[in-house]
Amino acid sequence: MPDYAEATIAAALAAIAFDRDGLVPAIAQQHDTGEVLMVAWMNRAAVEATLREGRAVYWSRSRLRLWRKGESSGQTQALVGFSIDCDGDTLLLAVDQRGVACHTGRRSCFFRRLGPDGLETVLDVIRDPDELYGKGA
Repeated sequence: MPDYAEATIAAALAAIAFDRDGLVPAIAQQHDTGEVLMVAWMNRAAVEATLREGRAVYWSRSRLRLWRKGESSGQTQALVGFSIDCDGDTLLLAVDQRGVACHTGRRSCFFRRLGPDGLETVLDVIRDPDELYGKGA
């Protein structure tokens, strides 16, 4: 896990171009395979928490609060690296995904691919979503 000094965190925050709602998209990518796992949103507090805690913390637009990846499912993302694109308007989090990344129980949220006959499911469910979120019996 990276250990960022306060000055480094401040420099990162200054380089990020948050949108008019105070958000920036963040792509989570498995650090050792390059697999794109998911896209979420971060606000300033989420970026700060991520860099300080060494785990992915996002802004939940539906819950209107910070969301620590895995807080209800146990499927966490340990931060390995943090990159900002050339315009400062997109983040790339290199993470070590523990368990599945998608709320559907799949490794990645990008489990549908467009084929000649339409959308095809290319990743199987690894964990039952009801089991992940305590909705099962």
